[in-house]
Amino acid sequence: MGHIIDIDTNEKLLVPKVICVGRNYAAHAREMNAEVQEVPVLFFKPSTSILHQGANIPYPPYTSNLQHEVELGVVMAKGGKKIQPEEVQGKMYGYLLALDMTLRDRQNEAKREGKPWAVCKGFDGSLPISMVVGTNNLADIQNLDIKLWVNQQLRQSASTSDMIFSVERLVSYISDFFTLERGDLILTGTPAGVSAIEPGDLVEAQLGSRLKISFLVEKK
Repeated sequence: MGHIIDIDTNEKLLVPKVICVGRNYAAHAREMNAEVQEVPVLFFKPSTSILHQGANIPYPPYTSNLQHEVELGVVMAKGGKKIQPEEVQGKMYGYLLALDMTLRDRQNEAKREGKPWAVCKGFDGSLPISMVVGTNNLADIQNLDIKLWVNQQLRQSASTSDMIFSVERLVSYISDFFTLERGDLILTGTPAGVSAIEPGDLVEAQLGSRLKISFLVEKK
């Protein structure tokens, strides 16, 4: 099982599951030629997809279009079912910065054929993450800059205020369908600007002023 690491204590926290949200920024939905939904779009990554700083992002041999998606991640401290929005803050462990690496060619094929996204989203190493910070260490989580650079060129730049569904709304909605557990990681969607990367590229991202990550891309 994959894990996350607390930035202040170095404590390791096991991640039972990773629940991802699609189309939570309107501009990204438009660039994907997709409609904005009235409810969140959900999918999963296995926790074995988690990749920590010091490792390289794998460029798998079974794709020719690996793309970056920078996202705010929410880590749960307490489990629950049918959590109300006003209860969410009291159940969260903290936040992290994540990259939802996507095999875009495989995803487009899956969309055309009505197949699931397990391979294009869940392959090993498809979830590079930062360490996690406590909820009280990132003030105003719904108003933070989120950015990504490739080889020092800005590719994605937005604010978490652009999210269609807030963190509280997402966690509450997800808990209607899935029992949440301590350590569960929820990815809250990516803003516009997703694009392809190549082996040898340097991918850097930042959330607010506290969370930063940097990964090299390596052909596998």
